[in-house]
Amino acid sequence: MACPFLRDVVDEEALVLRRAFRRERVFRDRLDPLAFPDDHLYERYRFSADGIRYLCRLLGPRIKHRTARSHALSVEQMVCVALRFFASGAFLYSVGDAEQLNKATICRTIRSVCLAIKALADVFISFPGHRRLCDMKEEFYRIAGFPNVIGAVDCTHIRIKAPSGAHEADFVNRKSFHSINVQVNITF
Repeated sequence: MACPFLRDVVDEEALVLRRAFRRERVFRDRLDPLAFPDDHLYERYRFSADGIRYLCRLLGPRIKHRTARSHALSVEQMVCVALRFFASGAFLYSVGDAEQLNKATICRTIRSVCLAIKALADVFISFPGHRRLCDMKEEFYRIAGFPNVIGAVDCTHIRIKAPSGAHEADFVNRKSFHSINVQVNITF
């Protein structure tokens, strides 16, 4: 019997074996994520269709696949996958199951969208260049009593172990895990 993995197979039994081992590729039909109403999009991605389109125009040149080979994800699908991951705080498997995609695809997509956003950070994040640092320090001290602070970032939730006691429920956030809301201050 000839080997079924050689290119030019002469033996009929080897051809049968080759067909048996060949795995058929399955391409799922993916819906257009922007075809849903805004309330559906807000629930899943925390953005409206117009907001998602804006992000697609902004990030598209950086994340678009060069070819459609192997049914590559569109820019809209990539942005929606990343937004779903950011909005839910879930694991890659959960997002992949919800979007009907493989975990590796989800990981690559989120990474490419994050790198595209990071590349545009200088466009959207800047300190007021027209003000002196000592003026900003004095104003923060006057407002909140923080010395040597020149800026503040909005709050974020830091995961903690579940505290014991009567007030345990006070530390459960909207994503149903225990956390403390923390504000970051930038000092010099």
